[in-house]
Amino acid sequence: MIPRPAGRFLPILGCTLLLAGCGGDDMPTANRSGPVRIEGQKIRSGDAGALSGTPMNERVAVIGLLNKRNGITTDLKMKPGEALRVGDAIVRLQACETTAPWENVQETGAFVQLDVRSTADNKWRRNFSGWLFKDRPDRNVVQHPIYDVWVRSCTMSWPETGPDTVKLGDKGDVPAVKASPASGENARSAQTPEPAASTPRPAPSSTPSSAPAND
Repeated sequence: MIPRPAGRFLPILGCTLLLAGCGGDDMPTANRSGPVRIEGQKIRSGDAGALSGTPMNERVAVIGLLNKRNGITTDLKMKPGEALRVGDAIVRLQACETTAPWENVQETGAFVQLDVRSTADNKWRRNFSGWLFKDRPDRNVVQHPIYDVWVRSCTMSWPETGPDTVKLGDKGDVPAVKASPASGENARSAQTPEPAASTPRPAPSSTPSSAPAND
């Protein structure tokens, strides 16, 4: 075993994911009304270009945010790498995805982070970081007395075909068989045979075949 200094610990899963940052450096200091865009987190183009379907930085998700105190629900339209602030809550979208249409189980999920400012010491803290699923909210629950977050949609598309995909029932195009000139002539002659040469009839004789008898 490798000895570790006292007080050191391994980073949590949310900080070790490819697209998920721990945040903290771009926390706002003043409160504002309405969603406020938080700058400072971008999706690297190299990571997005290696994904199948719509690139990650071009996908659009709608995240629902509920304030349990006043019962107000806000729909946040975001792209991966963006963060929006509503009151004392900041919602960060790191990734979103819908399953491909050929999958048996269709799901929509998003990797969301929720930062909430405490009224006790006025400090921002990470309250939730993980995947949320639209049709299976019980898989991961946001536990906060005031705010709740869930996934409404993720707009993206998958390619219908690829180098390793085969469509069921697709018979493909039957290649046409090219006939050689000789076989082409034979085919034409077989389809429309030439008329047979007519046999000339014998010319009528000038001498009758039988003469009448003389009495």
